[in-house]
Amino acid sequence: MKNNRCLGVWMDHHEAHLMEYSLDQPNMKTIYSSFNTNQRSESLEKGEKLMHHKENQMQEQFYKLLGTEMQEYEEVLLFGPTEAKVELFNLLREMKACEHIHFSLRQAERMTANQQQAFVRAFFSKPVMHQMLDHHQKKS
Repeated sequence: MKNNRCLGVWMDHHEAHLMEYSLDQPNMKTIYSSFNTNQRSESLEKGEKLMHHKENQMQEQFYKLLGTEMQEYEEVLLFGPTEAKVELFNLLREMKACEHIHFSLRQAERMTANQQQAFVRAFFSKPVMHQMLDHHQKKS
């Protein structure tokens, strides 16, 4: 059986914690969205429409950066408390560079780093179950 490279990503709209699944101590990398509360306040002062436009632009940049990080993996688990994982998945399935990735999406609450790593280990240690239940990129 081929040994796939697997990545777990806990995320919300403001940050993402990327954890490569391995038997060794997992590496965790955090990526933050560049749209923060200061930018939100500044944009809101100029108008709500401008704020939403700026927020959407920054969110798309955040998702594309995450997509770039995921390109070298065959399996990616997206999990977290918000709909950000679904938004990211919808964007990535349109990217040709990510069409080889098998995605799984799971709802999860806020977690500590140790809880996130345990969630990823538990998920990928049962490969038969997650392959039957999840999203796979289809070539058009």
